[in-house]
Amino acid sequence: MNIKKIVITGGPCAGKSTAMQRVRAHFSEKGNTVLVIPETATELIGGGIAPWTCATPYDYQVIQLRLQAKKEELFLQAARQMNTDTVMILCDRGIPDGNAYMRDEDYRQMIAAEGLTPEMLFARYDAVFHLVTAADGALPYYTLANNTARIETPEEAIALDRRTLAAWDGHPYRRTIGNHCSFDEKLGMLIEYITAFLNGA
Repeated sequence: MNIKKIVITGGPCAGKSTAMQRVRAHFSEKGNTVLVIPETATELIGGGIAPWTCATPYDYQVIQLRLQAKKEELFLQAARQMNTDTVMILCDRGIPDGNAYMRDEDYRQMIAAEGLTPEMLFARYDAVFHLVTAADGALPYYTLANNTARIETPEEAIALDRRTLAAWDGHPYRRTIGNHCSFDEKLGMLIEYITAFLNGA
């Protein structure tokens, strides 16, 4: 089977949730089997498990990593059982995103304790597409209203966006989409980038 695992990531209020829906609809209409792994942090925080409710933020990140890894394992298992030749697995963020919310040395310690390396984590994902936060270039559209897990000021959002981008430094296939155009055009560029990736470009 041809299974492609694609990460859509970015800073707070970058349009990831809408992008996931748009990408899934577009490629499903093209006849592709598309699976979506929801953002683990939003699930955990919405369920009452957060950096500020766990013993330490580090303990929270360990829980998030383990849940993310298990979800990816189960989605991959399900994909392999499907009666289709090709499957696209869309991940709303990937494990390396956790590095943006931790000191680098703590992140390295955490993944090492799980028997992982940065190279092993990058190898889990075939492509990474980073959407820049609206706080950087589209400030009037930056809002906290559409995600209860989002608490960042615009300045904090920009800093997190840049740390998130840096967390994926070294991945062999990473593309970044900024806010130099309308939001619809931004999503259109994302679909074009994914199409190019699937076509081997």
